[in-house]
Amino acid sequence: MHGDTEAATTLSRDEIIESLLLASRAMVALAGRTLAELDPDVTLPQSRALIVLASRGPQRVTDIAADLGVAPSTATRMCDRLVRKGLIRRYRTASNRREVRLSLTTSGQSLVRDLTTCRRAELAHYVDAIAPEVYGHVTSALQNFSSAAGELPERDWWFDAEDGDS
Repeated sequence: MHGDTEAATTLSRDEIIESLLLASRAMVALAGRTLAELDPDVTLPQSRALIVLASRGPQRVTDIAADLGVAPSTATRMCDRLVRKGLIRRYRTASNRREVRLSLTTSGQSLVRDLTTCRRAELAHYVDAIAPEVYGHVTSALQNFSSAAGELPERDWWFDAEDGDS
């Protein structure tokens, strides 16, 4: 009997993984489409860095690198490009003049907000195709997954508290 439970758990786990892979492909496609519409010069990894700054507030390059799972040198080059595009800014903290932090500029905040608005509208189209009686299950599953992945709900994002420095 224990073997049957283990097989059912494994099958269920494998089904979840397969479903998440499928959903991730759909979400990456959605993210790419909305980004291409709003700013084709910003790459998906760059947009992810913007989301990190929006959700977690000012960060060091090493923090962004860790969050994105890339080498600090890769994150530095990415952030250099975002600074040149006017989407983020570098500054030194008053408490530690050697520490350089990155934060969104007003343009960066606007892009993140616009991306979120566009993605929300496209997601609404897909949600309308889901049976309302499963909304609770879908919501719970996605919230649990997002939490396990370390994502913060938009209501907890940091950037709304920013002073809008350009």
